[in-house]
Amino acid sequence: MSNGNPDQSPSVEPQAMLEQVRSSIAYQHERLRPPSLHADRKAAKQARHKAKHHKYTKAAFFRYCYYEPAFKFFCEQVLDVDYLPLPEATRLTDEMGVQNSSDYVCTPFKHILGDFIEALDRGADILIQFGGPCRLGYYGELQESILRDMGYEFIMLNFSHGIELGYVGWAKECIKLVNPKIDIPHGVMQLKATGKMIECLDELRDFYLANAGFEVEKGVFDAAWERAMDAFRTCMDERDINAAFRDAMAELRAIPLDKPADPIRIGIVGELFTAIDERANLELDHKLTAMGVEVHRMLNFTNRYLRYNEPNLRAGAKDYLTYDMGPTSTMTVLAAKKYGEAGFDGVIHAKSAGCTPEIDCIPVLQRVSEDFRMPILYLTYDSQTSDTGLDTRLEAFYDMLSMKKEKRK
Repeated sequence: MSNGNPDQSPSVEPQAMLEQVRSSIAYQHERLRPPSLHADRKAAKQARHKAKHHKYTKAAFFRYCYYEPAFKFFCEQVLDVDYLPLPEATRLTDEMGVQNSSDYVCTPFKHILGDFIEALDRGADILIQFGGPCRLGYYGELQESILRDMGYEFIMLNFSHGIELGYVGWAKECIKLVNPKIDIPHGVMQLKATGKMIECLDELRDFYLANAGFEVEKGVFDAAWERAMDAFRTCMDERDINAAFRDAMAELRAIPLDKPADPIRIGIVGELFTAIDERANLELDHKLTAMGVEVHRMLNFTNRYLRYNEPNLRAGAKDYLTYDMGPTSTMTVLAAKKYGEAGFDGVIHAKSAGCTPEIDCIPVLQRVSEDFRMPILYLTYDSQTSDTGLDTRLEAFYDMLSMKKEKRK
């Protein structure tokens, strides 16, 4: 309101001035405070707890034949952590493992170390080493030491730790190292489902090995196998696993075959890693099925870990063994004996260079070969083994078995 003096500016009401100051202060305060969303309080609390107690969240296994869906299921459904899948190994992967390993360790050690380096470079912060029944069981500690010397920070979940206390001790190790929030009843149920998936994968692979070499249309078995693997990767519980297995087995059984009444049958025995893993044995399975061979392999996770009974196996091989010779030695000898008794045409013994237990098996296998008049091909793999040399030996072995079979007729 003006007082009539033209040289004086109009006065401002005290209340209006106060509101103006308040608005200015509020505006400045809002500018300084970062914008935020009203997030769910429970989710925010869980996130804070996870950040405090569950720092490591992305886990990786090393590459190992066809068990990758089971590894994924174990990480996601048992440990409740993210699973980091690895793409197909390259030459660089193997070279990294070789360059950072001693010359005297076996090839599986080098392959696994290369996989771990690649996994860490891809963002893994948990490495899972399930060890092995041989000195591979000690390799987790050595690999962890090498990787830390290379500057990597991570958690190593080594299955060899705590196992001396039984399954309870092993479970406590998992919880302590990886995820204190594991739902124990749920984890136990899903661990059982993991074993079920391993059994299903092994049964499917047994059917594949026995029949893939006789498909009418080339490549149908491999395509069906890949679809089965994709289905297992999406499984969330044992019911899903059973459904995936049922569908996959039905598809494999429906594939048309042109299989002779008496095909050439070859059994594969040897060291746990090399005899199973196609990367380690240079795709031995595919090379044999491509020749039209019915392939059998007793050695797998189901028979070595889930149903393994050393005293019973040794009793079955008592004509050749008195004592336990080491990790897979008893199974190697017993499987060869069973193949001989079943009239198999031949056996392939696959091992890594320097594998002491399997070297000890060779004289025993020679006795089995003589007793059953069954030829055995001994294959030793290292990081320098080539496809060309392997192909030549396999072709010569197949030709010998074919001629031997023809003579019997």
